[in-house]
Amino acid sequence: MDKNAIKRTVLRIVNEILERNEGASELVIIGVRTRGVHLAERILKIIKKLEGIEPLLGMLDITLYRDDLRRKTEWPKVKKTEIKFSVEDKVVILVDDVIYTGRTTRAALEEIMDFGRPSSIQLAVLVDRGHRELPIQPDYAGCTIDTLSKEKVRVHLKENDGNDEVKVLRG
Repeated sequence: MDKNAIKRTVLRIVNEILERNEGASELVIIGVRTRGVHLAERILKIIKKLEGIEPLLGMLDITLYRDDLRRKTEWPKVKKTEIKFSVEDKVVILVDDVIYTGRTTRAALEEIMDFGRPSSIQLAVLVDRGHRELPIQPDYAGCTIDTLSKEKVRVHLKENDGNDEVKVLRG
């Protein structure tokens, strides 16, 4: 995907979110650090433009909720989680760049629940690359890419990487 394809894809995801939820009045948006936050910010801007409503925005760092911390030889760098609002009875749109095994999403769900009990959590991802290890599926997926387990999917976003693109790196 190039920058134009990413732009169109994010717009389509926003329209699907608004259609499913009959607008944005009950939505809060939470991005998974790092690129999920940038995508969440883009989603927020489009919702504000289309609906005239600016949902609250939060950011998650799932590092301490990972299920592989004991296996790490080095302690991972922990960034800040910022959710300065209640998720109680809200529709949370959880945003990430890529879904793969489902383990990051599981960690994010667990962390969100520590902030309250939302009425629902809907997952929006730019890329679904398959190979789930947990029974977790996105509600909104920009594209599905069939990959081999040894391949990598790299999402570059201008906010973090200087340009917008999605690449598959062959093992």
